[in-house]
Amino acid sequence: MTVDRTADAGTGNSLDLDVQGPAAASAQPGTTRTTDSPALEFRPGRWIANWDAENKEQWETAGRSIARRNLNWSIFAEFLGFVVWQLWSIVVVQLPAVGFNFSTSEIFWLISMPSLVGATLRIPYTFMVPRFGGRNWTIVSALLLLIPAIGLGLCVANPETPFGVMLLVAALAGFGGGNFASSMANITFFYPAREKGWALGLNAAGGNMGAAVAQLAVPIVITLLAVGSVNLPMAGWMWVPFILIAAFGAFKYMDNLTSAKGDVAGSIAALKEPHLWIMALLYIGTFGSFIGFAGVFPKLIKDYFPAFSSIGVGTVALSLAFLGPLVGSLARPYGGRMADRMGGARMTIAAFASMAVITLTMIWTLPLKNFWLFLVLFLMLFTASGFGNGATYRMIPVIFATSSRAARNGANSVATQRLASSALGLISAIGAYGGFVIPQVLNASNSASGSYTPAFYGFVGAYVLMLVVCWACYIRNANRNAMGHV
Repeated sequence: MTVDRTADAGTGNSLDLDVQGPAAASAQPGTTRTTDSPALEFRPGRWIANWDAENKEQWETAGRSIARRNLNWSIFAEFLGFVVWQLWSIVVVQLPAVGFNFSTSEIFWLISMPSLVGATLRIPYTFMVPRFGGRNWTIVSALLLLIPAIGLGLCVANPETPFGVMLLVAALAGFGGGNFASSMANITFFYPAREKGWALGLNAAGGNMGAAVAQLAVPIVITLLAVGSVNLPMAGWMWVPFILIAAFGAFKYMDNLTSAKGDVAGSIAALKEPHLWIMALLYIGTFGSFIGFAGVFPKLIKDYFPAFSSIGVGTVALSLAFLGPLVGSLARPYGGRMADRMGGARMTIAAFASMAVITLTMIWTLPLKNFWLFLVLFLMLFTASGFGNGATYRMIPVIFATSSRAARNGANSVATQRLASSALGLISAIGAYGGFVIPQVLNASNSASGSYTPAFYGFVGAYVLMLVVCWACYIRNANRNAMGHV
């Protein structure tokens, strides 16, 4: 195995950075070769051939540093994707301050449209990495974020902008939601099975943090740079330099792998598995709740506590709403870790039970009009959804390895891993539709009754139903189906 090792002047670590082509690789000093695998081949356009993360010699000599570098830039690009995806959740509550006069229903459409488009784009985005290369598609997907960011800045600068145009620009923010699928698919190819879970967890958590950072940073910037009440166009313009940095970083430092192959057949086979649809339902309840409530949290605070949402720089609706996505993102990896110890199904049931109880408590304490109690309860709800998010994601590969139809029919581990990988991408796409469903259910509740309370009772019923489904499918029949510690 031929490996290029270039010493990093700052750390002394060996990094493969800019080698182009096999000749360059073989010409460098310090190369090693093994007879059990082909040499790493560095081709023009930052393509790498003969990548084998499972080969320990290749991984320890060159693979780890290459994979880590690609992971770092992948996290940054995905982080910005989540930022752009969530921008409208922050902007809509400030539209009246700059002269817009949209109805509550129109506001909820602006909140939910990015999630609808983002969830839908996750499906084709999954196949873009094998088609174009992980580096190449990261460049493209990052640059696509410029369209909704600049579009937002232009639209909100003019109060005469028609609602239809605003809705179109909000829909384009769905580009950011699609980034998750391609980013996760790309990193999957770089890491060996023994480190894949940790790498994907970092990638996912780093991306999810974008929702929290956006809800923290945007209110500060639009207020500090205000000419009048708020400088709302900066909500979009402020991210343009970072998007350009992400695209340049992907161009300069990321790599494409010739071994990254699409698995359309695996996706079609996964769609035929009943467990995919069961887990998709559970994932709507966990991740869908996370992304859905992240979108509506500023709006809910403003509507329930208008006195708190009109105090200038200290606007609670925009300065504290970030805490929800923050705690939900931080809880996700711990949910996965606890699922490793207790079982994903048990953790998911605990998460749904907690979400139901917390939501009921929030409903029953709303008459107290205590903002801080409301905030604490909603942060607990975000935390429970984060734990459930990590637990459900942990369940998927175990279920497909032990109880899918392919496994029961004697398929080998490679085949079941393909199914699990395809299922993860599809389930992540379906679960993201929760970001559309939750705002629209709240909108329908408010339109029909003038209150959000019926919608929250509906969410409680959904959590109880999902709890029962999880128990019936993965706890009650676990021994009989040989699923063991799912």
